[in-house]
Amino acid sequence: MQIDRRQFIGAAAGGGAAAALAAWMPAWAQPVSPGFKAQLPTVSGDDITLRIARQTMRVEGKVARAIGINGTIPGPLIRLREGQRARLTVVNELDEDSSIHWHGLILPFQMDGVPGVSFPGIKPCSTFVYEFPVVQAGTYWYHSHSGLQEQLGHYGPIVIDPKDVDPIGYDREHVIVLSDHSRLSPEAIFRKLKVNPGHFNMQRQTLGGLLAGKDQSLKERVEWGAMRMDPTDIADVNGSTYTFLVNGHGPSDNWTALFAPGERVRLRIVNASAMSIFNVRVPGLRMTIVQADGLNVVPLPVDEFQIGVAETYDVIVTPVEDRAYSFVAEVNDRSGMARATLAPRAGMIAAVPPLRKRPLATMKDMGMGAMGGDAPCPAEHAAMRHCMPAADAGADHAAMGHGAGGMNHSMRDFDVAPQVKRDPSVQTISPMPVDRMGEPGQGLEDAQRKVMTYRDLVALDRNPDFRAPGRSLDIHLTGNMERFMWSFDGVKMSDHHEPIPFIEGERVRVNLINDSMMVHPIHLHGHFFELVTGKGDRAPRKHTVIVQPGGIATFDFTADALGDWAFHCHLLYHMHAGMMRVVSVRPKEDAA
Repeated sequence: MQIDRRQFIGAAAGGGAAAALAAWMPAWAQPVSPGFKAQLPTVSGDDITLRIARQTMRVEGKVARAIGINGTIPGPLIRLREGQRARLTVVNELDEDSSIHWHGLILPFQMDGVPGVSFPGIKPCSTFVYEFPVVQAGTYWYHSHSGLQEQLGHYGPIVIDPKDVDPIGYDREHVIVLSDHSRLSPEAIFRKLKVNPGHFNMQRQTLGGLLAGKDQSLKERVEWGAMRMDPTDIADVNGSTYTFLVNGHGPSDNWTALFAPGERVRLRIVNASAMSIFNVRVPGLRMTIVQADGLNVVPLPVDEFQIGVAETYDVIVTPVEDRAYSFVAEVNDRSGMARATLAPRAGMIAAVPPLRKRPLATMKDMGMGAMGGDAPCPAEHAAMRHCMPAADAGADHAAMGHGAGGMNHSMRDFDVAPQVKRDPSVQTISPMPVDRMGEPGQGLEDAQRKVMTYRDLVALDRNPDFRAPGRSLDIHLTGNMERFMWSFDGVKMSDHHEPIPFIEGERVRVNLINDSMMVHPIHLHGHFFELVTGKGDRAPRKHTVIVQPGGIATFDFTADALGDWAFHCHLLYHMHAGMMRVVSVRPKEDAA
């Protein structure tokens, strides 16, 4: 390449100005750092070796301790093909037990990788061989299910190519792994949450906000204060300690995905974070969602969508202009963002939008749906007493156990949910939970653009089982936010309760009822389930579903995978605090 002296001086001056300006930019708007690798390393074939080891990682120039796989964070992209038999030899070079769970993969339960549930775990300096048939295609991921290792970088993506022609046409693809990184150890984060669950919330309301009329009114603040609840408590851990990553790179690293104008570009997006719900958009480009949790859906054009921890979405974008676009994944409490660039050439940057105003929790988020808006109450929920008539909306907070003494449950609460264990770990039962599957997520309700909801998703292929459920099961997502205690029906994993039982082949409707004002992405191992959103035999099939605060999420599933399976909230510290149970699918003859 040739360049004359005048061009060189001009370029140097421009570069100097950009460097000077960069010092004043927010982190997510900084220009590209030199030396980054645009693509994730890939392993493939019938026999793959993965090594788990301690290492360091550099994020935006700062070094932190980490756990990597084959020396990288995220771990290498595992590329498989539907119909093959995979053999994955995992070598644990740590000085502690470890594991790998193949998130979303349908396989024998002994290969699922959950210590204490499906196998003993992988001891230090030892090897475990996972071997299973690959029976599906799509975008998935893998991660540790041991302790808090996932937070330290023990995760990576999986892409399984279909054995037949892919119905999704595209010219180029990029895998985008979203995650969160803290220089604090995960053990320190958990300790701080136990001592003070609001430790990381630096976005509380101020006197200035009250006087300026930006936040709640004085009356609303008094009411929330009487309930000892904070409407800014949207995320337990957030941008006050986290840097949000794209493929292991921070916002100022500006990870870049290349395209040629006019190409159909497939973005395989994985939320591999420990605690972060992201709102994803590409300003100036419309996205078409073509896959959810690895399974194809009817193409859905959107401007933005919310992705919970452990969910995956594949989208198609078709940039036609010869310019850069920002890929923005803003966390749901607006405390930070992961940021990358889509560009025709490396080194380009695009305008990055500022963080939007942080959302505030509402009465609907408190489980008082009839007081928080005109949310529809499906007939099946009303019949099961999951929605209260509007006439009850006038009941005062004290009658619901929400008086000045804090969120104490009342007898009326437990009349509605008698199966919930009564102890200090359960702060309240939602008085009026409502179906929120048609809502886009906290902070996105008033967006002036098309934002995806679960009700928008339609399976591309007919569901394999569309029988009516033979029974219905309510599971309450319970907790005590003041003590950072989390559970299902008031029962923690450590309580050693009997597994939740199912019989092989039975069809069950599960109602997840969120009795807290926090979002919970709930994951069922070993199965896909069909969201009950009115789509009949084209119901979207997923392995993870976000249950909005004070809301109900309903799915039907067929218990067709024998064995013991983990069932848990995928917010790492919620699971660690107890929000996990075992689902046991037993043969029909055992039931007889």
